[in-house]
Amino acid sequence: MSAENAGQGQQQVAPVISVKDWLITILLLAIPIVNIIMLFVWAFGGNTNPSKANYAKAALIWALIGIVIYVVLFVIILGSALSINSY
Repeated sequence: MSAENAGQGQQQVAPVISVKDWLITILLLAIPIVNIIMLFVWAFGGNTNPSKANYAKAALIWALIGIVIYVVLFVIILGSALSINSY
């Protein structure tokens, strides 16, 4: 059995993210502009822990949902205000 085939039956496990790493992550996410950049780096970067990558992807999805809701409400409110002023 070669060294290449030896690990085929085993699953690789990502290391657990420590409390210190999560504290640094939360600190970086509290900084405006940096948070958006870091979420994209963690979500789509190659060397990111899978847990942190999944968290970043979920945070980006929630941000996108929030932006869509905000735009829809803005259009509805703006449309209402403009229709009231047209009478």
